[in-house]
Amino acid sequence: MNIDLDQMSRKDLEKLRADVDRALQRVGARELQAAREAVERAAREFGFSLAEVMDGSAKGKTKAKADAKYRNPADESQTWSGRGRKPQWIKDAESAGTDIASFAI
Repeated sequence: MNIDLDQMSRKDLEKLRADVDRALQRVGARELQAAREAVERAAREFGFSLAEVMDGSAKGKTKAKADAKYRNPADESQTWSGRGRKPQWIKDAESAGTDIASFAI
């Protein structure tokens, strides 16, 4: 399909743009529906519902957030559970020679 855009009037170009935008929305909606159906099929093949896959829980199990074990005395809103990467305030204190046990809650 060859369209000579240079030969079209402004009105015709605007109508063409509106038609293209509507067509893109319809195609996008179809593709989104096809993707949803494919994801649902894949989840069922593994024995899960789509809701279980999307919320990150398997068979209703969820992980609780770990309780804080350390608190920054300079800013009590900053806590750390002792899991994962150390926050910068812990690293700074350790490099200054402070024992991490002094931050224990």
